[in-house]
Amino acid sequence: MNKKEFIHAIAEKESLTITDVEKAISAGIDIIMDTVAQGEDVQFVGFGIFSQSSRAERAGRNPKTKEAIIIPACKTPKFKAGKLFKDAIKN
Repeated sequence: MNKKEFIHAIAEKESLTITDVEKAISAGIDIIMDTVAQGEDVQFVGFGIFSQSSRAERAGRNPKTKEAIIIPACKTPKFKAGKLFKDAIKN
């Protein structure tokens, strides 16, 4: 399911306009990205936690030239599924 299909499914299920659902989903995604980028977690009880993770600097290798390179430290987004989400997948 992509974003467009997701928006249509919500609009159909809740009898809302596609435009309103699209605005709400886009605003929600923007808020999650901004909050996590600031280093704070976004938690939806039962669904999961969006957070920021740090990767240390590490050695790597250029696959084309086989030359050793240093991969700089960086921050990455992380999602940890909640119990209800995990249970829904198991069943």
